[in-house]
Amino acid sequence: MSDYLFEMRGIKKSFNGVPALSGIDLRVRPGECLGLCGENGAGKSTLMKVLSGVYPHGSWEGDILWQGRPLQARSVRDSEHAGIVIIHQELMLVPGLSVLENLFLGNELTRPGGRMDYEAMQVRAKALLQELQLEDVDVSLPLMHFGGGHQQLFEIAKALAKHARLLIFDEPTSSLTAKETDVLLGIIERLKRRGIACIYISHKLDEVARVCDTVSVIRDGRHVATHAAHELDENRIIALMVGREIETLYPRVPHDIGDVLLRAEHVVCHDVADPARKRVDDVSFSLRQGEILGIAGLVGAGRTELVSAIFGAYPGHSEAQLWLEGEPLRIRSPQDAIRAGLGLVPEDRKRHGIVPLMGVDQNITLATLRHYARAGRVDREHEEREAENQIGRMRVKTANAALPIALLSGGNQQKALFARMLLTRPKILILDEPTRGVDVGAKADIYRLIFELAAEGVSIILVSSELPEILGVSDRVLVMSEGRLTGNFVNAGLTQEQIMAAAIGSASTAGPANVPGRQVHEGEQPLVF
Repeated sequence: MSDYLFEMRGIKKSFNGVPALSGIDLRVRPGECLGLCGENGAGKSTLMKVLSGVYPHGSWEGDILWQGRPLQARSVRDSEHAGIVIIHQELMLVPGLSVLENLFLGNELTRPGGRMDYEAMQVRAKALLQELQLEDVDVSLPLMHFGGGHQQLFEIAKALAKHARLLIFDEPTSSLTAKETDVLLGIIERLKRRGIACIYISHKLDEVARVCDTVSVIRDGRHVATHAAHELDENRIIALMVGREIETLYPRVPHDIGDVLLRAEHVVCHDVADPARKRVDDVSFSLRQGEILGIAGLVGAGRTELVSAIFGAYPGHSEAQLWLEGEPLRIRSPQDAIRAGLGLVPEDRKRHGIVPLMGVDQNITLATLRHYARAGRVDREHEEREAENQIGRMRVKTANAALPIALLSGGNQQKALFARMLLTRPKILILDEPTRGVDVGAKADIYRLIFELAAEGVSIILVSSELPEILGVSDRVLVMSEGRLTGNFVNAGLTQEQIMAAAIGSASTAGPANVPGRQVHEGEQPLVF
């Protein structure tokens, strides 16, 4: 009997003749958590789809051993029957069904004759949720009544209901708060003590360091290294991932900050489902030419709603008074915003960004098609040339420009959306969570691009939940809490504690004048970097 729960030996996988995996080896013991690290497009998700049966046996080369015996899963159900369950970054849950129905979806407990045994499922669901320290959940309520943190835990409970012995987590904390992340990592630690093995895929290396016993790094579809987690620090993992040392994640470029470019006053956004509730409540701010303006706040603070309203993309009723370069500006749609010189890279790229079945090139040129029109027809040669230039500039990893963008990793999809907006030559670029689900190497590329654009005079609005990112990139920081603006700080000596105090509405945020990190007032000239 093998000491390992599973082993992958010499795994190879190609798409249309283009290698995605080139002979990768991987193995995990019971109760061990393996951190799987690599850049976007390195092959992590492809490898896990091989292991979990998404890509059936016969569509790839190599061997998988489960407890020392060959595993030839021809479907996800086969792999789940063995005890392998993958928890995808996009949760596989049905919002309209109850929590109970989601927990046993496709794995229902039945009575003789085939009728569902709801009583048995209620008992089992209670035990599963107690195991995850969720003892106050009404499992009869629709899933949509619960937030992202709870839904992530429900997905884990759903996996445990299938008697999982190996759990694969693919970017599990990308949409969780810091508190929810801490709960999830604590659960993984308890699962390990029960002998359940885990594979943890994340670009957040502090999480990898906390829960992983071993770290394997893959790059360009090849195995680079496997080490005990305590032998590696973050810089070493990054160097293995990207094949080079990254001296600084935030490579600041000196840039001048000019006069006020955009002024937004009295921005109000009404909740889509409950118009009496305001998601953004009378927010006013200004943005200067060449300035990188960070917007911070807790989940639900109204950050995304604010920038969506300015861009003409808020789905509910919104109001805003806008001035661009001193002239009144009326934006009723994203098309109006783009024509005025605004660009937006949205928070949810899958819902609001990409067109999945269209090629990478056509996704990139989607906002600027009129530039390639000749007598009512699109000049494909011109369009393809522009797209290829942007693919090179943004280092988008794709087998070819015409490949459907849905086949690219999340980070490369994000780079393509950047490329789309850059083709519009924006005066103002709004970036809503631009590095969510993006690897460290790609983050460095994105930060470098932000500083380059600012040096060219482009104004940037950066919405981010990651305070180190806000502090590392921004010239000035706005803080929102429950739809209101509660902080406006020059980023000179500003701390995470000051931002968090403003985010929770603490009175201690009002700093004295002429000190680093002090609050500023609209119309006041911020520091020039």
